[in-house]
This record gives sequence, structure tokens and C-alpha cells, in this order.
Amino acid sequence: MVVREEVVDRLLHALSDSTRRDIVRRCLVSEASVSRLAEQYPMSFAAVQKHVAVLEQAGLVTKERSGREQLVRTDVEAVRRARTAIDQLEAVWRARVDRMTDLLNEPKGDTHEREER
Repeated sequence: MVVREEVVDRLLHALSDSTRRDIVRRCLVSEASVSRLAEQYPMSFAAVQKHVAVLEQAGLVTKERSGREQLVRTDVEAVRRARTAIDQLEAVWRARVDRMTDLLNEPKGDTHEREER
């Protein structure tokens, strides 16, 4: 599964904040209303709403109205997609590091021979 760059950007942006990561974790365990989430953090209700909105835009959580409350749930499949995206980035960077290591470990004379080929 290849995840598109704009999706990766939204996922990584959403997960770059510790409050948002905590909201994702809390809502994996059980759904929570935005007002209940707001009680957990030293910030305004509006700030928590904004964090939830960022997570929702990234597809990591969904909101569902239940009476006067908005219930927040983590989308497990979206968390899997985030994991896949991070795994893909790790693979790219590991390959780059491996290639740099190979280049640094080549005997000095081999670089000229490789350029002549």
C-alpha cells in the first residue's frame, strides 16, 4: 500500500503535536465527547476543538453528534495507514543511510574506477 504525499503530510502534521497524539490514544480506548476531552488538558475548549478538527481533517478521528455532545472516535484503519506511511519513510531513509555507508566504506581507489565506467 502506497500512501500519497498529501495524505502523509496531513497525518504527520496531525501527529506532530503531543495533545493530538494523546487524543488519538484516549479515543482508541473509548469514544469521548469533545467537552470531556477538554477537561483533560490545560487549555480552552476551543483549543481542544481545533486539535480535534486537525485530527479529523487527517482522517485519524471521526466525530458523531449524540444529543448535545460530539463524540470523538479514533479510526483504527487511519492509524494503520499512518503506521504504513511512517514505515515507508523509514524504509526510504534506511536505504539512503545504507547507500551512504556503502559509499563511505569503498576503498578510495574504487571511486575513480566507478566514474570511468
